[in-house]
Amino acid sequence: MSYSFRYRGRNYTQKDIDFVKQLIDENPKDSRYALSKKLCKRWGWVQANGSLKDMVCRSFMLELERAGHIKLPAKRYTPKNPLANRKKPPKCEVDQTLIHTKLTNIKPLSIYQVRRSQKEILCNSLIEQYHYLGYTQPVGEHLKYLVYSKERPIACFTWSSAPRHIRCRDKFIGWNVKERKSNINLIAYNSRFLILPWVNVKFLASHLLSQMANIISYDWYSLYNHRLFFLETFVDKERFSGTCYKAANWIYLGDTTGRGKN
Repeated sequence: MSYSFRYRGRNYTQKDIDFVKQLIDENPKDSRYALSKKLCKRWGWVQANGSLKDMVCRSFMLELERAGHIKLPAKRYTPKNPLANRKKPPKCEVDQTLIHTKLTNIKPLSIYQVRRSQKEILCNSLIEQYHYLGYTQPVGEHLKYLVYSKERPIACFTWSSAPRHIRCRDKFIGWNVKERKSNINLIAYNSRFLILPWVNVKFLASHLLSQMANIISYDWYSLYNHRLFFLETFVDKERFSGTCYKAANWIYLGDTTGRGKN
């Protein structure tokens, strides 16, 4: 079988391209967004949580147009980039009384998934104020957590979609390019981990990492309809040694050459 177009590792025949052309011809009043939604439904381009893969589909059609295969309707408007002028999280005040004690003395601990809840603003604010990297909006699928000791927040986590290419990780898993593309969503990336600076509790960090490993897959499934099989992170060696991750039985895989999503 001969192929006329290749996009994101998949080959498309002339029959596929003709199908897109016909869809456009049959719906002359539709916007690019409306056409994308219809094509997603026709081809079954749906995420695990049931949402349409609209952005992927629109990018696909744009590449078809650039290659001269189709002619899309004119843009009706150019949406603003929501990240361009994103405001920093508002400052939230919390009790900063020193906690310097043993782990057993602050138990029981409560770990709350706070994305899409009223507590999400607090999580964002604490990370912005007290994490050395500040707060940035997680990419793709993501969850956020607040850890409480009784009524006091003591730690925060953010988890997001994993970077697509990490040589040492891909070698450890042993997957090929096709397998990686199909299963990269089964990995979550720990993009932020913050224990508030007035909390000084030995073994707390490794304890929380162990607890997160036990619960995050279930929370991920609740929102995205698929579980997780791996967790990963980067450690800045100029600042940290990664001791808490090692103590929580995380495996050191090697050094990276970059930290981009590409």
